[in-house]
Amino acid sequence: MKRIVLFLATNLAVLLVLTLVLNVLGIGRGVGPGGINVGSLLAFSLVVGFTGSIFSLLISKPMAKWSTGARVIAQPANATELWLVNTVRQLAERAGIAMPEVAVYEGEPNAFATGAFKNSALVAVSTGLLQGMNRDEVEAVLGHEIAHVANGDMVTLTLIQGVVNTFVVFLARVVGYFVDKVLLRGDNDRGPGIGYTVTVFACEIVFGVIASIIVAWFSRQREFRADAGSAGLLGTPLPMQHALARLGGLHPGALPRSMEASGISGGGSGWGALFATHPPLEERIAALSNLQRR
Repeated sequence: MKRIVLFLATNLAVLLVLTLVLNVLGIGRGVGPGGINVGSLLAFSLVVGFTGSIFSLLISKPMAKWSTGARVIAQPANATELWLVNTVRQLAERAGIAMPEVAVYEGEPNAFATGAFKNSALVAVSTGLLQGMNRDEVEAVLGHEIAHVANGDMVTLTLIQGVVNTFVVFLARVVGYFVDKVLLRGDNDRGPGIGYTVTVFACEIVFGVIASIIVAWFSRQREFRADAGSAGLLGTPLPMQHALARLGGLHPGALPRSMEASGISGGGSGWGALFATHPPLEERIAALSNLQRR
């Protein structure tokens, strides 16, 4: 199961580092000798919670190019690249967004879209995808990625990640205060003790895992919407169904961890399914079949 992106990894890293730095500096923690200042703690939690996710969003496009080695097509070098650029342009016009950058990278079948703003996005496909699918199927995959951009999925994911981060930071400190002052009977006059610090760190990891499950659930829902978006752009769900069925018979390319949630396919089994950013291909094909019947 490899579907937790750099977006999530960078966000978590920034969250923990920023928390550590601010705690060391004693800036606005909202927890002190007088107890919990809810307003101050909430403000602190919002700043820490959203900083990581917003930073991840802003660097998403350059990080995607760097981590995959994607080459942006400035001038098409062959007929395939010319078709690729023209197809993305047509889909973008139908979706009502500006023309994204189009890139190709070496690898097994996969594709992704990313970027902080829908009118300056990046759509990239692997050489394996171009070689393993016919043009109707590739067009459907491109429609899926364009739908992600048009739906503003990266921004929405950022907001959701920021909200859950805020709850992680806030609740970790509430639990830490309770453990330090009630269970360990810390010194109220001297403020939070070592029990508070250790508990907060442990809770941020545990709550962070729960937050990842919530974000992954949302990511799975957006995949269904992007599949339906591709069907709408192409006028029929059949090409997307065929593309997903084809992916089921291919060995999907593994994206860097930072980009995995942006890929075209994924899934998981057992406990791994809770953290999967993509639903199983069978469920996505079934959803498109229902769409076709309606």
